[in-house]
Amino acid sequence: LAARAGTCYQQAKQVLHAAVPDRLQGRERETGILRQFLREHVLGRRPGSLYVSGAPGTGKTACLSRVLLDCKDELAGSRTVVLNCMALGSPQSVFPALAQHLGLPVATGRERIRSLEKHLTAKGPMVLLVLDELDQLESKGQDVLYTLFEWPQLPNSRLVLVGLANALDLTDRSLARLGAHLAGSPRLLHFPPYTKEQLTRILQERLGQVAGDPVLDSAALQFCARKVSAVSGDARKALDVCRRAVEVVELEVRGQTLLKPLPGGES
Repeated sequence: LAARAGTCYQQAKQVLHAAVPDRLQGRERETGILRQFLREHVLGRRPGSLYVSGAPGTGKTACLSRVLLDCKDELAGSRTVVLNCMALGSPQSVFPALAQHLGLPVATGRERIRSLEKHLTAKGPMVLLVLDELDQLESKGQDVLYTLFEWPQLPNSRLVLVGLANALDLTDRSLARLGAHLAGSPRLLHFPPYTKEQLTRILQERLGQVAGDPVLDSAALQFCARKVSAVSGDARKALDVCRRAVEVVELEVRGQTLLKPLPGGES
């Protein structure tokens, strides 16, 4: 019995990890918009850019990862490059990182940007560039962000750019110049914080994958969802709180199992 209980806690902790699920609860609209954007621009061979904003834990990266997985076959004819800007040493490092992914020879300074521009306006398959944690590329004068967002506007460009960031106003604040020539301004998609109901459904769906009696009480899940939605609407935080709760229960049960009297009346 203890062994079985042990595995149900292990399973519960596993499903509460922030992995990308098969279906994202409460993000049907955003998933649809992302899928439509990729079909329209990558498959339709129309260069363009999309700016995805939302606080941490609102499902931006998970949603895009899900859509890229679902559309893998459709996108097979194009090049997809995903870069996490958090991992780059400086805003300028995005250029050599991209060049490396595209198999271009290493160049320096202006030459580096020129060779990338030449590559992205030459004949060839569409290039989908996904930049996660885009706010990391903010720099003095915003030259890095301007360069990237202006690439899809170049004549004969084959670049589709998707940038994800926590800041809602990054485009207003940092890319005001792009708005000046409106054709060049990126399309915006905002991920609002999760509501109490959405968080409850996310937790229920995850824990529903564990066989047997519910590990966490439904009232407890709703309490957690209510608290997290009031503070941040961050799904990762909600998963985290529940995972810790399971660990606490697991330790208690393990303690009780050890303290049970042995059969035959021995102490």
